Amino acid sequence: MSERSSGAFLVGLEFEGTGAHPYSWRREDSRAEDLFTPSYWVDLVTAADRGGVDLAFLPDSFGLQSEGRHAVRGRLEAVATAARLSAVTSRIGLIPTATVTHTEPFHISKAVASIDYSSAGRAGWQVAVSDTAEQAALFGRKAVQAPESAWEEASEAIEVVSRLWDSWEDDAEIRDAASGRFIDRDKLHYIDFEGKNFSVKGPSITPRSPQGQPLIAVDASRPEARDLAVARGDLIRISATDLGEAKATAKLVHSSAAALGRSVRVLLDVDVLLGADRGAADDALAELEEWAGAPYTPHSLFYRGDSAGLTVLLREIGGLAGIDGVVLRPLALAAAVEKIATDVVRTLNPRPSIAPTLRERLGFELPVNQFA
Repeated sequence: MSERSSGAFLVGLEFEGTGAHPYSWRREDSRAEDLFTPSYWVDLVTAADRGGVDLAFLPDSFGLQSEGRHAVRGRLEAVATAARLSAVTSRIGLIPTATVTHTEPFHISKAVASIDYSSAGRAGWQVAVSDTAEQAALFGRKAVQAPESAWEEASEAIEVVSRLWDSWEDDAEIRDAASGRFIDRDKLHYIDFEGKNFSVKGPSITPRSPQGQPLIAVDASRPEARDLAVARGDLIRISATDLGEAKATAKLVHSSAAALGRSVRVLLDVDVLLGADRGAADDALAELEEWAGAPYTPHSLFYRGDSAGLTVLLREIGGLAGIDGVVLRPLALAAAVEKIATDVVRTLNPRPSIAPTLRERLGFELPVNQFA
């Protein structure tokens, strides 16, 4: 694999319900009966953690899943799930999705910072927006926004959150029992943000967390999100139908970020359906498609086959300039996590980094506080 500023090739896993396919819950090995229990999430994410998976992406949305009458329905809140997982994992980065539309950035800032504390510096935040009338009606606060407006609001929200994360200097807590001063108030700062969508004075109620600024992830597969991803994201997810497109997209993202003086990590989404061999994986896909009553439309590059073949593919992806890692999206999650962690990730990276924080492990510098 090619050398990268972030070190080893990164492997993330997306933990979406029983899998990326909305009918995966009907498989005998889906563990659908456990989907809303802590044991389901703890078992799967700790298996990934033990196997050296770098990042656990926890999707979320304000809306119910919309695919088909008999598809899986319901989800747990991603930030709360990440908080639970922070206590039982030791290395894996925890990247919950938090939607900025209808949500105050002050709440997001302290929630993600708290996970950064409880995980000892392994938190991130995947930014998402809500741009449907159905989801707007759930809150009743404002009308539905056009996608461009929603992502403009998201940019402001990231700015507010970033300022709040810096509103305490690193040494603001002095805990001076003799004088009775717990904090140095001169090292707490008003952020005084005034924008089109938010007016936030600050400071945060949560001290600056171990990473200073937890990593921000953005899915750049939506055109409206691409400028924001380059300007504000640390982990930028891309999708592509083949490796040529993936390489070209990654090159464009890196060059656009470099023009802004920014360093980013580009992660290629890969849909995955594992089986004993390609034939078994094809049979599993046919079963899912029969339940759905429709062919499966891949989100991005789609791999079907055994673990050894997936390892070969990831080595090939790892040799492409500009692609720093992948986010694997298993169509059937429970059946895939242990195989990916044990057979694939340990083969690719038998000696994972033990740097103290996720930011350091991924090759990002610890940020200087903007108010210090």
